Parts: sequence; C-alpha cells; structure tokens
Amino acid sequence: MAVSIHRGVVRRDTITDDLPRAEDLSNYKICEPGDIVLNRMRAFQGAIGISPQRGLVSPDYLVLRPGESADARYLHHLFRSSWFVGEMVSRLRGIGNTESGAVRTPRINPEDLGDISAPLPSLNEQRRIADFLDAETALMDAQTELRSRQRATLDELALSMIDDAFKSVQNSPQVRLGYLALVQTGVTVDGGREHDGNSVTMPYLRVANVQAGYVILDEISEISVPRQTASASRLRSGDVLMTEGGDLDKLGRGTVWHGEIENCLHQNHVFAVRPDNQILTPEYLALLTRTSMARKYFESTGNKTTNLASTSSGKIRDFRVPLTDVIKQCSIVREVDVRLQSISRVEEHLSQQTELLAERRRTLITAAVTGQLDVTTIRRHSSSGGIA
Repeated sequence: MAVSIHRGVVRRDTITDDLPRAEDLSNYKICEPGDIVLNRMRAFQGAIGISPQRGLVSPDYLVLRPGESADARYLHHLFRSSWFVGEMVSRLRGIGNTESGAVRTPRINPEDLGDISAPLPSLNEQRRIADFLDAETALMDAQTELRSRQRATLDELALSMIDDAFKSVQNSPQVRLGYLALVQTGVTVDGGREHDGNSVTMPYLRVANVQAGYVILDEISEISVPRQTASASRLRSGDVLMTEGGDLDKLGRGTVWHGEIENCLHQNHVFAVRPDNQILTPEYLALLTRTSMARKYFESTGNKTTNLASTSSGKIRDFRVPLTDVIKQCSIVREVDVRLQSISRVEEHLSQQTELLAERRRTLITAAVTGQLDVTTIRRHSSSGGIA
C-alpha cells in the first residue's frame, strides 16, 4: 500500500491495497526507508512514524510512500496536525458496539485516507517547516518525557508508602481470602445468546473500567442477559473489583465499587470480591492488592501467554490476607489515603502540564503546516534573540 504526492494533493487513485488480510507473512506489506507508516486503528491518536529501514508491515498498518515533490518529515508532521487528524476522525469506520456488547475498533481505510486533499508548499518550504518542527517538537518531547519519569517516581513513592503501612501487620495471621469473602464471577459476553421475554438489558463493567484504586466510567457498555444471570452477576456497593486478565502487572488489581451506577453487572473477566465487613473491610482489601506482596503473588501465580496473563477465582481465594482487627484496618487505610492524596495532587499537576505540552505541540504543528505561521521569520527572530 502506498500513497504518492502529485501536484500538491494526496490522490486516492495512487493508493492500492492489493494484499488480502490473512495470518501468513505473504499478506504483509513491504516498507522501504522513508515510507510513512500509519496504524489504521490509532493513526488519529498519533500512531504514525517514518520507517528507518526496509521491512515488513502487518495488514493493520498503512504504508505511504511520498512522491518526489513531498518531504517525508513534513508529511509526518502534517498527518499529526489537528486539521488532518480531524479529517481522519470524520472518516473512521467501525465505530459503535456489536450485538454482543463488544466495542468495535474504529479504523481508517486506505480509500478514505486518499480522499483527503492536502495542498503542499514547495519542497524547500516543506523542508524548512520540517526542520523547524523537528527542533521545536524535540524540546517539547523532552519535557514530556521528564514529566513521565517524574510520574514513575511518584508511582514508586506511592508503592513504598503502601508497603510501609502494611509492615505493622506483617506478623498478623495470614488468612486465605476465600475464608473472608465471596468471590463472584461475572457475565460472559456472548453474541449468540438468544433473548426472550425473561431477559433484561443492564450496564456492565469491563477490564478497561477497573484500575488500581479507581474505576473509569467514561465508556460503559450494556448487555442483555436472562434475569437469573443478571441477579448472579450484579454488583453491590462495597464489592472489591479485581481483574482476571491483561498485562501481568495488572492481575488482581483491586478497587472498591461504591455503587456509582445503579443495577450494574460485571464481565466474567472482572471478579467481584464481597468481603465479610465484620472482619475485613473492602478498603483494606483493595489497598492490600496494591502492595508489593500482592503484586508478586498474582504475577507468580498468573497464567502467562505471549501477550497476556490471567488469574482465576481459585487463585484469588488462595490469596493470603494479613488479618488484623477492623479498627486497625481502618487506621491503615486512613493513614495511606492522606499520603496518597498529596501524591495525587502532584500527579494531577504533572498531567495538566503534559496536556498543555501536547496541546501546544498540536497547535504549533497545525499552524506551521497550514501556513498560519511563518517559520522562516520565527527562526530569524529566534536566532537574533528577538524571541526566547
């Protein structure tokens, strides 16, 4: 698959996709040095790069080969501009939910990408713009990377704080979680399930909704299941949500469900652990799943494949809880919460800075490639000290 730039526009008739999609390497595309590679599902999120060498590219990617009148670095910036991203988003295919409740992954098709007309300045001007943007975005990227390292340091500090808090109960009896809580399995998403008058349609949580210490409720799917199934997989306030699969370091991560959505179910890849509040508080258990001890347990007992890992309800029941009295549990949770709030405030500040850097980057790129910014004048002023 290739795109040629001719007479200043991206032409659809120069795009080909003659390789059928399959699992063998014969269906992969050949990528040459200088080709632009786009992830069909994430190009609008910035998953675009210039190939440094010859190689094979899977059918999930598009390969664009600039013509003689186009500079690859300029096109790379153009495709990341807000204007071009907006054009791609308007042409995405596959948005929405399937009948089974699964979310379709949006993607850009080659013929739709070819419909986007992009007038080009002269080749020399493209190179001047690319030189300017390469330098400016490199500075912003360095600042973004610094914020990322700072957030990683804060994550390490948070883990250290949590581990320190549990040192006071390390000599407490280690009790199997299955003796202290009910582990409820969730509903299986099955597009072939037949529905009758006894079915109900309800919202349900997926693995993506469950994070360490909080839930993300921006995107909630619904599913139709028999009433009996819904009753057996309904969440209750105070349940500790624990994930079954995903990345190895995410297994068993827990967070307390506070009934944020009424009559909500959970997918079978999310367990609802319902502790006996008389002897084990949900907050204590959720915090415990974030300790180094818990992470090592789930990572060492998880079933591992090439890209994913998983745990099971049996392994969750076998997890050992350092059991102390409820008053002590609440004290530990309060102590850690106060400390974590301070870290959260710093993390929020870093996130805001990262978002501002990303916005500034997009704005600068868009202004430069759309002619709103004269990069020659800016560089002249900058080199003479007129602009800091």
